[in-house]
Formats: sequence, structure tokens, C-alpha cells
Amino acid sequence: MDQDRLIRLDLSIPDVDREVAVAVLFELAPFGWEEEILGERVVFRVHFEDPLRAEQVGRAFSARFPEAEVQERSVQNRDWALAWREFFTAVPAGEDFIVIAPWMEEEILDRHAQRIPIVIEPKTAFGTGHHDTTAFCLQAVSELFRNGRIDQGMRFFDLGTGSGILAIGCAKLGLTGVGLDIDPLAVENSHENMQLNGVAESFSVGLGSLDALDAMAGDERFDLVMANILAEPLIELASGLVARVKQGGCLILSGLLRIQAEAVTQAYTRLGLGKPRAIEGGEWAALVWDDRR
Repeated sequence: MDQDRLIRLDLSIPDVDREVAVAVLFELAPFGWEEEILGERVVFRVHFEDPLRAEQVGRAFSARFPEAEVQERSVQNRDWALAWREFFTAVPAGEDFIVIAPWMEEEILDRHAQRIPIVIEPKTAFGTGHHDTTAFCLQAVSELFRNGRIDQGMRFFDLGTGSGILAIGCAKLGLTGVGLDIDPLAVENSHENMQLNGVAESFSVGLGSLDALDAMAGDERFDLVMANILAEPLIELASGLVARVKQGGCLILSGLLRIQAEAVTQAYTRLGLGKPRAIEGGEWAALVWDDRR
């Protein structure tokens, strides 16, 4: 494809489906989108460098929303590096972390010397920490560490690794672990960011969903399990995720809307877990179990 051009998907759906669509797009296009309300419909505009990826997202969105209207256009590219430098902002998360871009290190860390930097190279790829659900997960990790529920030398599992932000945060606290993502581009991106943060030896990431974990970690159970995906797979994978939490370990679930939190909670309490602590803001929520019994 011409490097001066991008693919833009215009995804139009009835306005009543907006909240669910936002959750779906967070999974399909976590790097962001534009949104416009037109009468009783809402249009999401998503830009892609990879035509195949655009086609995959368009098909997945149409399959989820039968009333969706999907249009694909070729549009002029722009200097994304300069655009990110103009609009990217540092993201404090919890009491301990701050997500920054490489060019921010000196300026930001002078003002936030007490925080642990998670350095992400912004591009049209995977999450940069600006989404509430990622920030909620980092907040939960920070709180668990401060409360002594996780500590150096412990092991973690990260399902839906994306850019590797959560894994990097855990690794910088002294934990080691493994992660999985169903998207090969996410796996590649997480490798890049682990190298950028100097924690590549602390974390390994593979391609696949929960069923691929056996090949990476055998029957290992973890001190901390994190899954920042969507509500439906969180419910479907409940028994498998709980089985991977070590006795007395911690579980963080996110990627869900507040209106979906009760259904996700019930899927896990049915398996013997107690009531989780919720972290909420805007439309989004995270659920935290700090003791599986």
C-alpha cells in the first residue's frame, strides 16, 4: 500500500448500540477512533496502516452488529510521530505508575520522580494507557503491591497483553510472568515495549487465548492473574482463569462496561470467589479479587 495513504473505516450503527460498540472497538482498535453522532446513529472512524487489518476489523464489527453500515476509504496519511508528540499526554495510574512516551522521560520524570515510568512508543498500534480500563488495572496492581498482596519474585499471567503495559508495570515491581494475546501485532508490539523498558527478561508473551497457556507454562498457577479483555470472553473463560490463580492469589478483570460488571461478577462468584472490589469511572469498570478464597 502507498505509504502516503491510510485506510479509514466508517462504522455506522444505531445510537442505542453505542455502549456495546465502544467495548467492542476497545478490543478491535485500542489505539483509538473518532466518534460522531448523526441523528439516531453514531459513526466511528478508525484509521489503519494495514489494509488486511482494516478488513478484519470491518468483518468482525459487521458480524457483531448486523445493522452496521461499514464503508472503507483511502485517505491521506499524516506524520503520526509528530501528531502523537502534539497530542500525547502522560498518564498517572494509581500511586506508583506513570505511562509516558520516550521523548517525555526527562521532563516528566523530573516532576514525577517518585513514580515508576512505563515507556510506550505511541503509534497506530496498541494501547497507550489512556483508556480507563488500562489505568484501572495499573491502579489495582499499584494497590495490591502497596498492600503487600503482590511482591518481588512473584509470578503473574496477563491475558490480552496488547502493548504490554500491565506486564511492564508488574515487571518493574519485581514480578516475572507470561502473557497471551490473540493478535500477532500485539505480540510484536509488546516485545518492542518490553525491550524499551529494559524488562524483556522478566516476561514472555505468546500468541493465542487461554488455551495456549499450557504450552507456555504447563499447569502453573500464578500469584496474580490479569485479563483486560471484553465482558463476554471474561464470562466464557471464568473457570479457566480462576483455575490459574494460586491459592490466596489475586485476580484483576477489566475491559468491561459498568453495566456489565454484575454479570461478570456472578460468573466468578458462582465458582466460589467472594464479592470483588470494583474500580469505576465513566462507562468502564475493573473488578479486583485480592484473595480468591
